Amino acid sequence: MMFQIKKAIRYTLIVTFLMGIKGLSYGQEIGDEAKQVVKEKKVGGEKKAEKKFDNYAFVDARDLYLRIAKKGYSSPEILKNLGDSYYFTGEYRDAVTWYSQLVSTGGGNGIAPEYYFRYAQSLKSVQRYDEADQVMDAFEKASGGDSRGQMFAKERDYLAEIERQSGRYSVKAVSINSELQDFSPSFYGERLVFSSNREDRTGDLIHDWNDQPFLDLYIIDNPESDQPIINKLEGEANTKYHESSSVFNDVGDIMYFTRNNYTNKKLRRDEAGTNNLKLYRSFRESGLWSVAEELPFNSNEYSVAHPALSPDGKTLYFASDMPGTKGLSDLWSVSINSDGTFGDPKNLGERINTESRETFPFISEDGRLFFATDGHVGLGGLDVFVAQIEDDGTVGDAYNAGKPVNSSYDDFGLILNNEKGVGYFSSNRPTGHGNDDIYGFTREKKLLTNCGQMISGITKDVKTDEILPMTRVQLRDRQNNVITQTTSDVSGNYSFDGIGCNDTYVVRAEKENYDPAEAIVITDIEAGRELKRDLYLKPPVKVNVGDDLNELLGLKPIYFDLDKSFIRSDAERELIKVIAFMEQFPNSKIDVRSHTDSRANDAYNIALSQRRNTATIDYIVNVGRISRSRLTGRGYGETQLTNRCSNDVNCSEGEHQLNRRSEFIIIAR
Repeated sequence: MMFQIKKAIRYTLIVTFLMGIKGLSYGQEIGDEAKQVVKEKKVGGEKKAEKKFDNYAFVDARDLYLRIAKKGYSSPEILKNLGDSYYFTGEYRDAVTWYSQLVSTGGGNGIAPEYYFRYAQSLKSVQRYDEADQVMDAFEKASGGDSRGQMFAKERDYLAEIERQSGRYSVKAVSINSELQDFSPSFYGERLVFSSNREDRTGDLIHDWNDQPFLDLYIIDNPESDQPIINKLEGEANTKYHESSSVFNDVGDIMYFTRNNYTNKKLRRDEAGTNNLKLYRSFRESGLWSVAEELPFNSNEYSVAHPALSPDGKTLYFASDMPGTKGLSDLWSVSINSDGTFGDPKNLGERINTESRETFPFISEDGRLFFATDGHVGLGGLDVFVAQIEDDGTVGDAYNAGKPVNSSYDDFGLILNNEKGVGYFSSNRPTGHGNDDIYGFTREKKLLTNCGQMISGITKDVKTDEILPMTRVQLRDRQNNVITQTTSDVSGNYSFDGIGCNDTYVVRAEKENYDPAEAIVITDIEAGRELKRDLYLKPPVKVNVGDDLNELLGLKPIYFDLDKSFIRSDAERELIKVIAFMEQFPNSKIDVRSHTDSRANDAYNIALSQRRNTATIDYIVNVGRISRSRLTGRGYGETQLTNRCSNDVNCSEGEHQLNRRSEFIIIAR
């Protein structure tokens, strides 16, 4: 199976190169299935179709297969190949027609799980999501441990999750597209470089797979203009074969780009006769790009494509189906040494790579990896995803970039100027001029790269409800460590985003001439949720020795469960207020007094109340980091009941609970 997968990922292009620029290939697998048709039926038309298909001439093969099908002959293999001929050229609506017939026939001796996946992806691309989910259920059951099925089973509410991420970018049309293919933009200073097969391309070759001309690299001097100036990239980079997906170093004198395996005017192929993709490096000399050199980790036997550079220029990211690849194409990284040599390529791992296509990486200035994939759960076709790269180089979980960047069509090749909050991406959605077009966007809000909940609110005066602007607000973890802080704006608004799910936080507001205000916030598992917590600050209170903090701070009693001494979550909220008081008054000392109800014997209750007292003091010391020397206390058992519920008196559970409490008496200030 691994051999078959490796062979399957060797077809290089589809729709504009296309799957090689948008993926890295499935061809040998398809060719093998087409050959089986010939073995079984020996039909002349099929033999011609099989030959076209095996050479990835999908448009010509499709015409032959359609003629065969119209004559009433449509075996499962014919249906597979017809579906694939549309799927691999991005014509998903027609792919649905033939995959649907394949599934309804049962596929003869059975349907390979991959066809369920392709059928589901095609259904998504025509926005038939309920049907796609049913087919993905069949895929998940048939595919065993396939990560795509596992992700689908785990993310059944994926449309709602995508919706929560949506609207963070606003998309706009740009005036740089032609009636053919325009895609894969890259920043080159204030200019853009992109790939196109428009009329003034180099050479007149036509690619068999989609009847489209080959691609060149073009440069735009004013991409935001209504009449942009577009020229072919100067120098020796362009050839009569495909060039695409470039990236430039900060200085602008080194370019990495993708090209067919064409070096020194020789087109090379692998053992199966396939011309793969390679990465090349060119240097800018006297205003022109030099003859390109191959990168050392290329091979005739696999494809390497779609370069991206880390912000410091020391790491190159790319897509490849080289040995060690999990799926049809994986994302990889390789270090660039100070002398221009390279380290060993490293796979980015299972958080990013699936059994399908991961391709078109881009690294933003703030260390976020953007990439295109049809393996993670999305809207259909290729979707753009984003993940955070940590300081140690590891990559976090991938999150769908949401609408309107993503659609039910192929969306890929996103680049972002993080400082300006603007960027570009490519898509074959029908609103464009050609098969693939470039779109611009403006970032309205950062994309989520973690659970991404938000805590927000307004800082106010508790007595007058007056807004308190310019109030310092801290976000603390459950151990009372300060995670980050901000200052409320002129309208009293504050916010913290990127908050982790299923955790406990404390927000604390501080302002001169006011006592601090705090609130505990418990997040759930819903990504992107916004939690509102207004913070009400009090004018400072007069503190006297002998005062009870329960009255002074309006504390709710620190209750304990029956016969227990652990700190309950509702008690934590009140103890945080005690900690805040002791932080505000660093010379204060508190006597903690713990009590039980009257049930159980007197000696047991004394011991129980002492355990509760110890637990209360330990919480203030360990969580609040308050010196133990500032705290005294003891357990009083049932000796100081607050109501009539003494021994042998019939009381309700609520009445007994009133006696299971702690008190906080100021003994120094």
